[in-house]
Amino acid sequence: MSRIFLKSAAVAFASLAVSLLLTLIVVPAMGFPFNRTMWLTSTVCPLALAWIASGHTFWQGERLKSAHRDLARAHAQLAAAHRRLSEKASRDDMTGMLNRESFFAALDASRRKSDRGALLIIDADHFKIINDSYGHLTGDDALLLIANAIERGVRSGDVIGRIGGEEFGAFLVGATEQEAKRVAERIRREVELIRFRPVDERTIPLTVSIGGVTCGEDAAVSELMRTADRRLYQAKHSGRNRTILDRDVSEAA
Repeated sequence: MSRIFLKSAAVAFASLAVSLLLTLIVVPAMGFPFNRTMWLTSTVCPLALAWIASGHTFWQGERLKSAHRDLARAHAQLAAAHRRLSEKASRDDMTGMLNRESFFAALDASRRKSDRGALLIIDADHFKIINDSYGHLTGDDALLLIANAIERGVRSGDVIGRIGGEEFGAFLVGATEQEAKRVAERIRREVELIRFRPVDERTIPLTVSIGGVTCGEDAAVSELMRTADRRLYQAKHSGRNRTILDRDVSEAA
C-alpha cells in the first residue's frame, strides 16, 4: 500500500509541475493577470485529481498482478496434481510397477527408440497354491517380494510392469541375447533366494518361470508377446524355475 501511495504522489506532483508550467506560459500569453483562483485551480485540482486517479489505477494494477500470481500458482498446482494423477493411473496399486496398459505403451515407445532389446515374461510358479493355502493377503505379500526381486534383477533404464495377476513383463532396452540371458537368470536367482515365512516360521519357496525373446528392428510387439508366451509355456512344462529365451523373432520366422 505504501508503494502505491508513493507512486501516486510522484504522478500527482509531476502533474502539478506540468500544470504550473502550462499556467505560467499560457496565462501571460493570453494577457490574463494571475490571481488566487487561478493559482488554486492550477495547483489543487491537478494535485488532487492526479493523486486520486493514479492511486486507483496503481491499486487496480496491483490487484491484477496479485490475481495473475494466484492464477499462475493455481495453474502450477493443477499441473502438478495432473502429473501425480497420471503417474498414479499408470501404476499398479500393489507393486508400484507400470500396469499392463502403461507397460505396453512404454514397450512400444522403447521399440521405436531402440532397434534392439529383449522381452521377458516372468510368471510366479505354483502361485495358486499359496493363495489357496494361506489366503490372498499372503499371496500379495509374496507378489511384492517377487516384484522387488525383479526390480533388483533388471538394469537401469529397463521397462518393467505387472501385466497380469502373478505375471510380470520386462523389456531390456538394447540388450543382446547374452545380456538378456544374464538378466533373466539374475531375476530367477533373486526370486529363488527369497526366504518367505508368512506363518509359523515355515519357509515357503518362491520361484518364477521366465520366457523371453530378443528382438530385431522389424519385430512387432504382438509378435514378441506371442513368442515370449510360448517360451514361458515351455519353461513351465519343463519343470518351472527356469528361463528359456528365443532368438530374434525375425530370424525365428
